[in-house]
Amino acid sequence: MTTTISQQQDKDVMDAPKRGLPVTIITGFLGSGKTTLLNYILSNQQGVKTAVLVNEFGEIGIDNDLIVSTDETMIELSNGCICCNINNDLVDAVYQVLEKSDKIDYLVVETTGIADPLPVALTFLGTELREMTRLDSIITLVDCANFSLDLFNSEAAYSQIAYGDIILLNKTDLVSENEVNSLENRLKEIKPDARIMRTTNSQAPLPLILSVGLFESDQYYSGHHEHEHHNHEHHNHEHHNHDHSAHLENDGFTSVSFVSEQPFYIRKLQDFLDNKLSANVFRAKGILWFHESPDRHIFHLSGKRFTIEDDTWKSAQKRENKLVFIGQNIDGDLIKEQLAECVKN
Repeated sequence: MTTTISQQQDKDVMDAPKRGLPVTIITGFLGSGKTTLLNYILSNQQGVKTAVLVNEFGEIGIDNDLIVSTDETMIELSNGCICCNINNDLVDAVYQVLEKSDKIDYLVVETTGIADPLPVALTFLGTELREMTRLDSIITLVDCANFSLDLFNSEAAYSQIAYGDIILLNKTDLVSENEVNSLENRLKEIKPDARIMRTTNSQAPLPLILSVGLFESDQYYSGHHEHEHHNHEHHNHEHHNHDHSAHLENDGFTSVSFVSEQPFYIRKLQDFLDNKLSANVFRAKGILWFHESPDRHIFHLSGKRFTIEDDTWKSAQKRENKLVFIGQNIDGDLIKEQLAECVKN
């Protein structure tokens, strides 16, 4: 009898509780396609019950509206809590998943676009979670059309590549093959042993990215990766918040959230996006509601590109606009004022 790769992957996942719940960390800079990959995984993991932990940078949880429903297994953490230092919020959230061990086969953690994945990985290696989970791999997504280590001047962007076991060169359909080749060569200089794959719309064969066993914990316990305090079972959350703020200030990032119970006028929002939005905004996403349309619309902006996709309102969903903008040194008050003008006739 022949066993296919997919069948073997499912067998490996189902056997995983004997070795600890397998965990994949999805990271990548702003707009690289992390949520799209997560949706793809959740929609194509037949026979494998996957829990997800989503970390949202911003005052409102946009991703909760955009991610494929996973019922009670969907857990969303609050503002920035797993992107910097080890903290009990992530540990507690994982415990909620482990308590459902009879139902959950796999855990996926999606970080923010400005997160350094190392502290997240160390949470699974240096706390009590080490005995109950098994870190399978760190997947890093790269937006081929917008990625530039120099442009963003971000330590987090560099770390995402340096710690990636699998690097997905995403949105290859938006750039030339020469540009993709050049970017791939540059990334190989940073992480020569990474598994690099080219994708469009964040779609990669799941047997090549899940249950792959590429994460090597030994390298995280040597040299400058070793941190004695990671063995502590409890951590000071106020100290975490302080470090989190310092980290964001170092990279210069700002998050601006906007919520309105009044619909936008399409013409005014189009003018805002085309002519008024600061070039320092790298990423935006949200749910749009227009005077001119009865539909729900999903909005994504990465760099200079944006898309608005038609969707339908569920009967229980509140009609409102919800947006989050992320950039460096942006004027949040100005953005909110400009958006407020877009709901006025």
